[in-house]
Amino acid sequence: MIKTGPAKKLTIYIDESERVHGKPLYEVLLEIFYKRKISGASVFRGIEGYGSDRVFHTAKILELSTTLPVKIEVVDILEKIDAVLLEITPMVHKGLIEVSDTTVIKCGTAGK
Repeated sequence: MIKTGPAKKLTIYIDESERVHGKPLYEVLLEIFYKRKISGASVFRGIEGYGSDRVFHTAKILELSTTLPVKIEVVDILEKIDAVLLEITPMVHKGLIEVSDTTVIKCGTAGK
């Protein structure tokens, strides 16, 4: 478990239609983070956005879209983030990967 103090936040922006061997890329990435014992990861589905291709992806009331933006956030120590970056970077063909400094204020589990 990550401790309070300095940490790194890995953020990945992709299109939810991105796949690896037929499986959604965000699911593949989450499995990798879990196997590598990354402290925590979350996937967020956007309602609208665009990337470097400048094509809007949107969820309209009467429209079912499977190309909405997805943001994945991961927080852990520098060494774990650096190690996992080597594995995941080749998988993200269409998207953005960024790493930023962050500070963990509290990290706990239920009942603690």
